[in-house]
Amino acid sequence: MCTGWGEETCTSISGGRRGRGVVLHPWLCVSLLFSALWGQASPQCPASCQCAWDTATVQCSDAGLRDIPEGIPPETVSLHLERNYIRSIPETAFRDLLHLRDLHLSHNRIDSLASGALRHLGPELRLLDLSHNQLRQASREEFGSTRAKTRLFHNPWHCDCTLQELMETLNLEAETVNGIMCESSVRGMGEGSRWEDPGSQGEHAGQSLVKLLDSGVNFCSLQRKTTDVAMLVTMFVWFFMVIVYVVYYVRQNQAEARRHLEYLKSLPSPRKTPTETDTLSTGF
Repeated sequence: MCTGWGEETCTSISGGRRGRGVVLHPWLCVSLLFSALWGQASPQCPASCQCAWDTATVQCSDAGLRDIPEGIPPETVSLHLERNYIRSIPETAFRDLLHLRDLHLSHNRIDSLASGALRHLGPELRLLDLSHNQLRQASREEFGSTRAKTRLFHNPWHCDCTLQELMETLNLEAETVNGIMCESSVRGMGEGSRWEDPGSQGEHAGQSLVKLLDSGVNFCSLQRKTTDVAMLVTMFVWFFMVIVYVVYYVRQNQAEARRHLEYLKSLPSPRKTPTETDTLSTGF
């Protein structure tokens, strides 16, 4: 520590040894000591990120990240992870960020969300930006009960019943909701034939999901009808196989019965001995 009002020697704090160091003014010594103590008490900023402690903002944009960084301060209010190379969001990525209000994940390569990946986000979340990624499918289980304003446009969505149910649950941003496009869609009854290109993306490919839902398209109904038809076809095939088996079984039994009857006919008839004839005659 520093002693006296004039220029004194500062004792080395690290290593537990006293040694003569650089001569400093007392107030500068106190300032350095306070800074060292504050640095130990204050949270650490993740590597490749910049932290603004006054606004509780963690800036990790354009950092070349491939995964969600570890060690994000729990007090973080605004987290910027846009324009990186992140591909997936694990379930525990934001588990400790209970005060998060803005989560920016746009312009990445996210193509999958772990089950419950966004479930741990607190009720204070106001904005969730997942636009400009590679998401094709998502469900309510992955988003949890968040009511934050959500951006999902510019993703190659596969429009089906699961996505429809998710859209009905989320608080989608009105300005960007029409940008949620179907790159492919579930096929309804009457779609598809033996001559159709296997790479066909469905009747609703290239159309806005919200506009399709507003026009009366119900992907859940289409999926149920397709499932019902599949069940009917399966039952028909099963009954057909049972009938074929019964016919085969009956014919096999008939053939066996005919062979057995022919065998019995081919056996020589038993002849009666004289003793048996006399016995019979005496009896009468």
